[in-house]
Amino acid sequence: MFYDEKIWMGNTQNGEKISILPGMANRHGFIAGATGTGKTVTLKVMAEAFSDMGVPVFLADVKGDIAGMMNAGADSADMQERIARFGLGEAGFSYQGYPVTFWDIYGKNGIQLRTTISEMGPLLLARILQLNDLQTDILNIVYKIADDNNLLLIDTKDLKAMLNFVNENASELAADYGKISSASLGAITRALVALELEGGDVFFGEPALNINDWLAVGAGGKGMMHILDSSSLINNGRLYSTFLLWLLSELFETLPEVGDLDKPKLVFFFDEAHLLFSGASKNLLEKIEQVVKLIRSKGVGVYFCTQNPGDIPDGVLAQLGNKIQHALHAYTPTEQKAVRAAADAFRENPEFDTYETLEALGIGEAVVSFLGADGVPGIAQRVNILPPQSLMDGISEAERDTCMKSSLLYSKYAQSIDPDSAYEFLQRKGLEAQAEAEAQAAEAEAQKEAEKAEKEALKAEEKAKKEAEKQAEKEAKAKKKAIKQVGATVAGTVGRQVGKQVGKNFGKFGQTLGGNVGASLGRGILSTLFKS
Repeated sequence: MFYDEKIWMGNTQNGEKISILPGMANRHGFIAGATGTGKTVTLKVMAEAFSDMGVPVFLADVKGDIAGMMNAGADSADMQERIARFGLGEAGFSYQGYPVTFWDIYGKNGIQLRTTISEMGPLLLARILQLNDLQTDILNIVYKIADDNNLLLIDTKDLKAMLNFVNENASELAADYGKISSASLGAITRALVALELEGGDVFFGEPALNINDWLAVGAGGKGMMHILDSSSLINNGRLYSTFLLWLLSELFETLPEVGDLDKPKLVFFFDEAHLLFSGASKNLLEKIEQVVKLIRSKGVGVYFCTQNPGDIPDGVLAQLGNKIQHALHAYTPTEQKAVRAAADAFRENPEFDTYETLEALGIGEAVVSFLGADGVPGIAQRVNILPPQSLMDGISEAERDTCMKSSLLYSKYAQSIDPDSAYEFLQRKGLEAQAEAEAQAAEAEAQKEAEKAEKEALKAEEKAKKEAEKQAEKEAKAKKKAIKQVGATVAGTVGRQVGKQVGKNFGKFGQTLGGNVGASLGRGILSTLFKS
């Protein structure tokens, strides 16, 4: 509850009000405790106070009971007793609902929430896809090649097209980017297909979330409650935690430096925080620590909600100045050690033993330590947490649907669009390459046909030439033969006449013999001439 310009969280046993200073709220914190000890109520009380201050809040709704914050709380005998015990009536406590915007990466129980493959980045995407170190390195190279070629990676089909392009051109790309394993590219593609089968691909697309849309206030100047429906998303713990980490990174990269403010610009509650660190690589843990450490200067407060603060790495835990620890149970030596570690994280209060108190806390009680105006953690205090002013239960589907569709952001994000990106570019490039290849093939075929026709023409010309030569030779032979025959006839006739004249002196017989001999000699002489 926002009271006396402070975030009033609860009272000690002697009635002392324990509050968080707004100027220290962006120094981060945690809400921890075993299941059923009251963490969700504590979260609601804090979120309501931030909203009353005009600070937008992000919350993940894992069980569906946070959605009730849109409605005013219900009165009851128990609530009347708590109002009287805390003196809330005098402080202006009233049942009230808060401005709420519902979000859902699946687009079913809230406004569709998306980002792009490029904005997610290779490190976080590798975690979603459960890639090993080598495959993560290859994914980084694929991102680099896309950036160097001004190719937008919007959704999973863009990334698959890019992976296929890199695989087909690996030998040409090796000179600039090193050897790229086709086996690793295949493993990344299979992981993408598995993500699509789980429905995780709907998270990637346009329009992507503009984080500045979360900085608006609602009716009456109250900070907007941005509630992410995580009832289905929590079933994929790796996607859930990586998505929330992306949100933190997006806030860190988008928002300007503002230094220390009188109150945060936005407060981020990370429920089931242990999932964020489970199985995280060294590089990812370093990134988380960096974001948590530096995002304070952007005016963002981060609060991790988990069962045991031991779930949070020391590097991150050291950045959490505001601590709310509900009851912890220690039934085994390991659990006793965890409770001891949780107790040692608080400044000792001489009035009670923190270790024993953590095991003895009732529902709605907590050991807390908040930062003072000088930034020094306060001593441990045992407090009873205030009740929320909004409804503690869930809401109906009709109420959720009405609230979702009445939001000004619904029309902006409801319909997905498919812009011109890597998939379309590479598809066009492939079609152009195919058309060019087909044109080259057609040109080669035409050239081949032309060469074939030219060869056939030369062959036909050579054949015709040979036929002509053969015909000419044949005609020459026939002409020679005809001349020979004519010559022989003439020579025979002349020889016969000469022989007859010579043989005339020898009578008739001599004339005949002379004619025959003369004819034979004439023909023989002519034949010898033609042969030569």
